[in-house]
Amino acid sequence: MTKKSEIWSTYKPETAQLALGEGFFDPVPAAKFPEAIPRYRNQRAAASVGLDGLGEVEWLNHFGHFQPLPDNLPEPLALRYHGHQFRSYNPDIGDGRGFLFAQLSDEEGRLLDLGTKGSGQTPFSRQGDGRLTLKGGVREVLATEMLEALGVYTSKTFSLIETGEKLERGDEPSPARSSVLVRLSHSHIRFGSFQYLAFHNRHDDLSLLIDHCIEHYFPHLGSLEGEERVLGFFAEVIERAGWLVGSWMAAGFVHGVLNTDNMNITGESFDYGPWRFLPEVQPGFVAAYFDQTGLYAYGRQPEAVGWSIAQLGGTLVQLAEEEKLNNALKGYADAYEGAMAAHFSRRLGVRGLEVEFVGKLLRWMNETKAPFEQVFFDWFCGGASRERAQKSPIKELYQHDDWLPLQSVLTAAKEDRPARLKHGYFDSSKPCTMLIDEMESIWTPIHESDDWSAFDAKLDEITGMREAYGFRAIPANPAGLAHETQSYDG
Repeated sequence: MTKKSEIWSTYKPETAQLALGEGFFDPVPAAKFPEAIPRYRNQRAAASVGLDGLGEVEWLNHFGHFQPLPDNLPEPLALRYHGHQFRSYNPDIGDGRGFLFAQLSDEEGRLLDLGTKGSGQTPFSRQGDGRLTLKGGVREVLATEMLEALGVYTSKTFSLIETGEKLERGDEPSPARSSVLVRLSHSHIRFGSFQYLAFHNRHDDLSLLIDHCIEHYFPHLGSLEGEERVLGFFAEVIERAGWLVGSWMAAGFVHGVLNTDNMNITGESFDYGPWRFLPEVQPGFVAAYFDQTGLYAYGRQPEAVGWSIAQLGGTLVQLAEEEKLNNALKGYADAYEGAMAAHFSRRLGVRGLEVEFVGKLLRWMNETKAPFEQVFFDWFCGGASRERAQKSPIKELYQHDDWLPLQSVLTAAKEDRPARLKHGYFDSSKPCTMLIDEMESIWTPIHESDDWSAFDAKLDEITGMREAYGFRAIPANPAGLAHETQSYDG
């Protein structure tokens, strides 16, 4: 099918991955599923890439049975990468239950990937069945929708389809229902992609991959040559990674598995397994039950990302001087601190908060055990919400002497688009949240009686929050202009 009908008129297929050559991926077949029951369709994301006109049958054919999209990749590709998993190097991983299904350009001209989770076994599956539980798919939908609403630059859950198989799992009641998920992402080139090439001493291919990244994701670096090209690429990734972790911290989000194969070069958050949102500020709060040492706890996420960046830098020592790479790495602290100030300003609806204020705010929230999301909801747009805050369920906390210096800073800060407070979302006394008990209460009726009403209601609630806040999540840009709220809010 090469002739586009009206349905495909705004769809822009791409096949950039193929130019890298077969040494970067393995063609694989998709699993054959007994059923294809649509459970979630992201029409907003589909519209951004010209696929919103697909009928249900076409949607299921492409995203449940993986018939190739027109003029796109002729077959799925399992990408090759390695990674440090809880800081132990693993050369036996890669796309083990997913693949790159298609590439396309969005309305902003970005090269995007449609990748899968739960689409069957690949050469990297090891002993896994290559499947995804339906609960795991539901969890990813809720994580991505919530993070997008909070302004985090995240992958979008594009499609979730129940597939009619029964899976045996040790971490949830079995047999578990199965699903296949498709996510829309701004690249799946991971830190582990570079680790794979370095491990196999494919130094020419490291240069090729950097050229590919600059051409398709960082074209503003195109004039750089030689070592400066490598250092420019590394600095760009550092800036974006710092921006990403700052957004997680401001969202009260704990990713849970910050392995180097779960960090990508565009600074986009993706791959949601044991995620959690904070009920309150707890630096040691972990998302994964198996994170026994708290390596990826809320308060250690900046350190974890910095460590991962250092591993990426280690793969580039054959292409640039180690001392220069280390000097570039020092920029991570500034990138992260700038991101913390910007994202907390943004979440509080004001301009120009300093990172020192952020530290004081987090300490106060930790000491008082104030509900994390409630504080940002109560004081959105600073002084413009003073009266609202005095009606909050935690209004007593705002009467204490230790809060007053923080309130003084907030009310003195310039309000950012205070007209947003007119949205009906702010008529409530409590914000939208996504805590673990809420997730379980959404899943239970699905599991017990195939009742999706709580799931749909939560998505509607998150939509209201997203519209009220009006955040536009983009990565840090090379000039650092994204550190000013007016440049990245829509």
